[in-house]
Amino acid sequence: MTSYMSNNVPHNGQNSNHNNNNSQQGAGAPVPDSYFTESKKGEVNELRNLLRNFEAERDVKKRREIIKKVIAYMTLGIDVSRLFTEMMLVIETRDLVIKKMVYLFLCNYATANPELAQMCTNTLTKDSNNDDPMVRGLALRALCSLRLPEMVEHVSEPLNRALKDSHAYVRKTAVMGILKLYHLDEEILERNGFVDTLYDMLKDPDGSVVTNCIIVLNELMAKSGGMAINRAIMLHLLNRLSEFSEFGVVAVLDLVPRYIPANQDEGYQIMNLLDPVLGTTNAGAFMAVIFAFLSLVENLPSEGIDMKQQIVSRVKAPLITMMTGGSSELMYCLLKHIDVLIELCPGAFDDEYRQFYLRHHEPTNVKYLKIEVIAKLANPDNAPDIVGELSECVANTDTTLSRLSVRSLARIACRDVGGDGCAENITCRLVEMVDLDIAHVSSEAATALAAILRKHKTLKELIAPPLPRALKYMTENSGKTSIIYLLGECGDIVDEAPYSLEKLINSYDTIQSPNVKIALLTSTMKLFFQRAPEVQKMLGRLLLKATEDVSSQDLHDRALLYYRLLKSAVDPQIVRDVINTNTNIEGIASNFAEENFDDDIRDELMKEFNTLSIVYGTTSDNFIAEENQVVFVKMPTEHPLDNNSAPAHLQDVVVNNLATQVQETSIFDTNAPVAQAPEPGPAPLAVADEMDLLGFGPEPTPAPVAPASILNLSPNVTLSGDEYQSNWSAVPDSDAHVIIVPLSSQPPSTDVVELPLGEVSIRTMASGELPTELKFFLYAQEASADASTILVQASIAKTDPCEMLLTVKIAGPGGLEKAEAFVDILKSAISTFVH
Repeated sequence: MTSYMSNNVPHNGQNSNHNNNNSQQGAGAPVPDSYFTESKKGEVNELRNLLRNFEAERDVKKRREIIKKVIAYMTLGIDVSRLFTEMMLVIETRDLVIKKMVYLFLCNYATANPELAQMCTNTLTKDSNNDDPMVRGLALRALCSLRLPEMVEHVSEPLNRALKDSHAYVRKTAVMGILKLYHLDEEILERNGFVDTLYDMLKDPDGSVVTNCIIVLNELMAKSGGMAINRAIMLHLLNRLSEFSEFGVVAVLDLVPRYIPANQDEGYQIMNLLDPVLGTTNAGAFMAVIFAFLSLVENLPSEGIDMKQQIVSRVKAPLITMMTGGSSELMYCLLKHIDVLIELCPGAFDDEYRQFYLRHHEPTNVKYLKIEVIAKLANPDNAPDIVGELSECVANTDTTLSRLSVRSLARIACRDVGGDGCAENITCRLVEMVDLDIAHVSSEAATALAAILRKHKTLKELIAPPLPRALKYMTENSGKTSIIYLLGECGDIVDEAPYSLEKLINSYDTIQSPNVKIALLTSTMKLFFQRAPEVQKMLGRLLLKATEDVSSQDLHDRALLYYRLLKSAVDPQIVRDVINTNTNIEGIASNFAEENFDDDIRDELMKEFNTLSIVYGTTSDNFIAEENQVVFVKMPTEHPLDNNSAPAHLQDVVVNNLATQVQETSIFDTNAPVAQAPEPGPAPLAVADEMDLLGFGPEPTPAPVAPASILNLSPNVTLSGDEYQSNWSAVPDSDAHVIIVPLSSQPPSTDVVELPLGEVSIRTMASGELPTELKFFLYAQEASADASTILVQASIAKTDPCEMLLTVKIAGPGGLEKAEAFVDILKSAISTFVH
């Protein structure tokens, strides 16, 4: 403490007492030693010193901490671009963690230091040839992320090389690198043929690479309506759904709504391929497959309505499970989509109405939406429960929730979906609410009663009694307007109606709301033709005030209209007919015009299903700037497949190894390479060397086939595993036949299926029991001169209801009739399990 005091000797006449006080305060609050030892030169200067001594530091952890500190400052917004030169020197390291952080630094500050960034090009190019695929991928990503136009030519060569790399991580990084280059120089795509390369890479064996190709192609070709798709591309991707991650599955499924099936049979085949995805627990993939199903149904006009109903019924249970078990954000999004599905297929969710009851822990936006949705689920069976639930919500302390509950009650009554007595019950509840000493409840109840009266004139006597009393205590203008309207409609049975309105006319100058004044004028006119002696004088006073009122143009014009009608009309009956226009919509089973959802808007919204358009309730052109909008085009406009031509071939590049199939399983497993079933008749096509993804190859011509006859199977047939695989691959997937056999019960094991099949000459190449299914690879041979070999991949899902999915390929002459004849033999053999 002596040294501290010696460094604080008083100057310029400061007294010693002040120093003594400082020394006492210092003794009470000791200062840490680091306060004296650290030099305060600034954070960036300290980091520069550490980086200059980086090579001398042998401790790997300390080296990483130095770089982490630089990245931390950069993340906090501190400008550390002055360290660019020192960080470039650090890039020559074998530590992958350090290299990754340095790459991040370079990419962040490259645009601010373009000359220095070019100096590290050689190092990045060298790293892109490293033996470690992770280093190659990281270097390529950093090279493509420099965002410098002058770097484009330097990046092209490493990028082309990386697209053919042996490691999937490098290839998928290269695919994304094409997109980054595109934003720097659009012409580079044509010079290097990157678009054609990306289409070729759709055949890549790694699912993540294919996913990136789809995403990049969609963005590159956004101006022309998205990536080009045809039947070959579509079936190839759908057959490989089990290989993709959930993100990849969504990318593939987003292509399905853009694809136009050649015919109804192909549409059904694609549905079969999509069916396993319904077992996913990922909400994004699940909503994408729903959209895919609904878009395919649009191509089945004869069965569209029934098919939509079946699809919504199928997805209802898992959709509700996801809604109730997800986060609040996910719950809200799913609720918005469910709301659209309810509008699309009324009645589909009615039996699940309890799932839409409010829960105390739910956020307000979810509660509000549930209140609106639950009113759409009312039917004669569940209406009493729903009305009771909504009535409880009216008393909620949340005024918005309370108002929405009253509106939902009115909607049920107006739609008249609750069965006999439901509208009367709701009306009685609303009449009680009008008398409640809760301003917002009584106001909403009055508005609801006005709507109900327009729909149900017979309920006038229930509504009328409390109106004069309610008008005295109504404070909100909307409620007051509704009560005045009701008095005008019920003036013939409410004795006090003219006198209640007269009090308002006398205090006309104090009324601020134009709507209240307009309602008062209209109701008084209606009462005049019901009870003229009582209303005549007060109507004159009201017309005088209203015609002189310039606060509202509508009010002024209406008052003049009524005055001139009364003054100039020869026949009072004409004026009566004009004033007492019937506003009753009784018997019309629909909402009010302002509540109806325009069919055209609904159709446009359904085209943007599983997007923010559903959440916002409007199409994307209303919230996305025109320059950022992407309009995807349905393809192909002219389909190569028609009723008179053979289906285009598609070689399966994945399903060849039987042992691998038996051992692997996935919730997205398609069970077999299912593809479009051909028209009966064409002979099998030769397998092409390469898949013609863009459909530029020549169309195969159909060969004539002999008429099908009764199928007899040879008991003496054997095939090796290699022969099975070669025969399976030789038959295009487009010639496969997919047949579903409903089962009455689940076979307990594979043996109970194989034994009876063997007795009818259907042999088993391989079989296995997986967690979710039983899988079989079967074959048989026809006992005839043609001797066609029949190959079958079968799976029995462990679900309820149970069914067997068969994919049949015939190596030799034959078509759908022969496949069906084979299935008949198979069903007779396992008749114990067949319906």
